Amino acid sequence: MKRHLAILAAVALLLPAACTEDSPQPSEPSRGGACPRELDAAFSAWAGAGFSGSIAVATGERFDCLAAYGSADDASATPNTDATVFSIGSITKAFTAAAIYHLVDDGRLRLDDRAGALLPELRGPVREATVRQLLLHTSGLNGTHGNDTEPLSREAAIAAIGELELVAAPGKRYLYSNAGYTLLALIVDKVSGASYRDYIASRILPLPDGRRAGGFWAGKPAAPGPRAVGYLDGGGTGERGDFAGPHWAVEGNGGLAMTMKDLATWTHALFTGAVVSAGSAAAIAKPGRDLGGGRGEAPGWVAFDASRYGEPFLATAGGGGDVGHNAVVVWLPGQRRTIAIASNKPKVSAERLLEAIGPALVKGKPLPTPSAEAVRGDLTAAAGTYTLGTGGSFRVSARDGGLAVVATGTDAVAALFPPREGVSDGDLRRHEEAVRELLAGRTREGRQEREAFESAFGPIEGVAMAGTTTSGGELRTYVTITGGRGPVLGWYALNEAGGVEAAEVPASEPPTLQLLPSGEGRYHPDDPAGAGPAVTVAFAGDRMTVTGPAGAATARRAG
Repeated sequence: MKRHLAILAAVALLLPAACTEDSPQPSEPSRGGACPRELDAAFSAWAGAGFSGSIAVATGERFDCLAAYGSADDASATPNTDATVFSIGSITKAFTAAAIYHLVDDGRLRLDDRAGALLPELRGPVREATVRQLLLHTSGLNGTHGNDTEPLSREAAIAAIGELELVAAPGKRYLYSNAGYTLLALIVDKVSGASYRDYIASRILPLPDGRRAGGFWAGKPAAPGPRAVGYLDGGGTGERGDFAGPHWAVEGNGGLAMTMKDLATWTHALFTGAVVSAGSAAAIAKPGRDLGGGRGEAPGWVAFDASRYGEPFLATAGGGGDVGHNAVVVWLPGQRRTIAIASNKPKVSAERLLEAIGPALVKGKPLPTPSAEAVRGDLTAAAGTYTLGTGGSFRVSARDGGLAVVATGTDAVAALFPPREGVSDGDLRRHEEAVRELLAGRTREGRQEREAFESAFGPIEGVAMAGTTTSGGELRTYVTITGGRGPVLGWYALNEAGGVEAAEVPASEPPTLQLLPSGEGRYHPDDPAGAGPAVTVAFAGDRMTVTGPAGAATARRAG
């Protein structure tokens, strides 16, 4: 499930306070199973750098590593274990795809059946999309049909999806769509003769040993077992799974939860023909849409060629949103090997950990460890506000053993958050223009965003760009929206067709980079996985210099 946080009412600012240095922290990684000493030592190093979660690595039906690290709940000092349950977000799409193929195996539907024929009550141009196109994100659907914790009935979901605009005729263009997978869940709900949840629970989740692989994060049947508390980028705690529903905003595209042991076991069962037929398992593993860069879209998965790990593999990931969990699972058919990782804290997410260790883990080589730790330094000496000659500013304060730098102004944001490799200045400008068009109400989704904002903050009087960053592989454009009750800072992440993939208004915090001291007045990002901005920051007297790939920017301390 791609993250989509709704426009938040002002009361949403009353979220639980961020964790502080006084929060209880486990002194040792929690080991909820067996893991070879060399792997455990590497994972423990990553835990020391901020990873909190669970890891399962299996070859065939045998687990090579089953362990957990960090805290499931800071408030109670409860550690993560291999029995800890995590929300798996968009990995749910793999289960929905399996449900479709299960119905194909039973002769209940065909992949070339059209959505409108299977759901006669569906209206709008998406009626012409086939089941196959929905599975491969080529239905043309753009936009969201509902926010994650918005009560949405089956009938309302069908109506909302029918009203969504198409960016192209079905089959003509790839565009990732949560709504498309909810439409598949609605088809399962209709064709199976059971509810979507009952069909998933009775036909798709059962494992070969008779157990069930988890359940749902919110609602029933619930995933059994102790749950990890999720922690958000801003420091607050995530949604606990007590949302009463109805759940059709996330049904099919997100919503499942389980342990990493169960996720790894289910993945092996899927691709070895224990969930669907051998023929359907092979069809799921076969890419049906070329995405470029050695990747292809497969039903519920992304297929990768051998360029990354030295052999082909399939993977899917999910998380973010208002739960605060991240999960990723990899299937290596040549080794019959599965890797499943979940995290409940953002500093070293499951996806970032896999990105750092994946190639070595697959090849059986020693795992890389986190980047260099901080050295001791005087943090208070650098505190203050620094202004660029072009007008932007940096507010620097001591926080969590380092410095927190808040960037204000597009020039300051550009200096502190230079785009990652492969992202051009043109990409940033196009994204910002798309956000401007959205908030101008030029699309149906844009008009909905305006209505939601104005209902909470009064009529929109102006929109000003506040800079664009790259976070978790997505572009986020910050905007200051002035309403009848004053200015509100938020951010939007849009897809290439201008649809909202993620948004947070008001933002939990402005563009902020946490730094650790490197010595001699120099600082580096507190980013052990190396996935953040490639900058260094230096302080000398009343000057602050930010150096990145495009050069250096110097600001002077005010006062």
